[in-house]
Amino acid sequence: MPEAVIVAAARSPIGRAYKGSLTEMRADDLAAEIMRAALSQVPAFDPHDLDDVLVGCAQPAGEQGYNLGRMLALQFGLDDVPGTVVQRYCASSLQAARMAFHAIKAEEGHAFAVAGVEVVSRYDRGKSDGAPGTHNGRYAAAEERTARRARGGAEVWRDPRETGEEPDVYIAMGQTAENVAQRYGVSRREQDEFAVRSQNLAEKAAADGFWELDITPVALPDGTLVSRDDSPRAGVTLEKVSGLQPAFRPDGTVTAANCCPLNDGAAALVVMSDVRARQLGLTPLARIVATGVSAVSPEIMGLGPVEASRRALANAGMSIGDIDLVEINEAFAAQVIPSCRMLGVDPERVNVHGGAIALGHPFGMTGARIATTLINGLRFRDKQFGLETMCTAGGQGMAMVLERLA
Repeated sequence: MPEAVIVAAARSPIGRAYKGSLTEMRADDLAAEIMRAALSQVPAFDPHDLDDVLVGCAQPAGEQGYNLGRMLALQFGLDDVPGTVVQRYCASSLQAARMAFHAIKAEEGHAFAVAGVEVVSRYDRGKSDGAPGTHNGRYAAAEERTARRARGGAEVWRDPRETGEEPDVYIAMGQTAENVAQRYGVSRREQDEFAVRSQNLAEKAAADGFWELDITPVALPDGTLVSRDDSPRAGVTLEKVSGLQPAFRPDGTVTAANCCPLNDGAAALVVMSDVRARQLGLTPLARIVATGVSAVSPEIMGLGPVEASRRALANAGMSIGDIDLVEINEAFAAQVIPSCRMLGVDPERVNVHGGAIALGHPFGMTGARIATTLINGLRFRDKQFGLETMCTAGGQGMAMVLERLA
């Protein structure tokens, strides 16, 4: 059975939504620029030999609607290459990589371009009727629940399986973080300390030259070159972040400092069978060992990484002790802290260059971005095995185990 290997990886700088460096980039143009950068790393490969172009996008509407995968193929002049868009919210491009992995293992293809993109800044461009799924009674009820919680009237969260109520699939993400913090006793101080750690590690990684290895500069429409993430802040201290007011509930613990911001960005991978890589004389960067996907109640979606990681590790025949580096998406410190505890992860192996609280979380980009950062982190620190994992809106989790090969 062939192995699925990653032979190229690239990710853009991450811009601040609405006010950052990438606000004038269309999603398709940004994704095309990064995919071009990834493909350029394997000049021996003819893009016309791609079996499919798989693009993850959390909100495929407006300018980033239609079929981004096929649009990118056509932008490259690959009219003979199919493409599709994949949507699993925050794990969209991780799901795209998983699809390439499965196709290769099933011997139904040898080469796939995998990308992820989200340009939150331009959500309203070219959109006629708002975000998908917002015009129904369930969404209206969710809006009312969010408003009630914001007024401080929310009761202690109880599992719908215990109460017999319908799960709140439209719940605001910040409210899910508050539910997790409340149910698992994650204090405001713990969250703030984690947020400071993320910012400080990202700052140190910049000083160490890691982000120069990880980031592919992007040329804006006016020719300006962007080569750095917008969101990381220098000199962040616990004293600075502890004074912020709660963002979602008057008596809550989640603030603008201990959760990820809104962002723009794109990342791309070239995934091949080891057979094709050998034929082309390529040295793969990493092997996809195994993946896992799971579900939890939407109201505590932040715990999704726990079971997903356990399943990926079981599929790999490994334990968490075998993993050298863990990249867990920092949607909220409130959910990362208990997820890591439940998994038994050594904190010194988690997000060693900072995570989404510092860097940002362009939803569709994140799966491919974390894979890129994990591969580069393993190379930078001369380690072998890595785990990427994340929670997903609607109450899901995804994970992937990678083995560094180069």
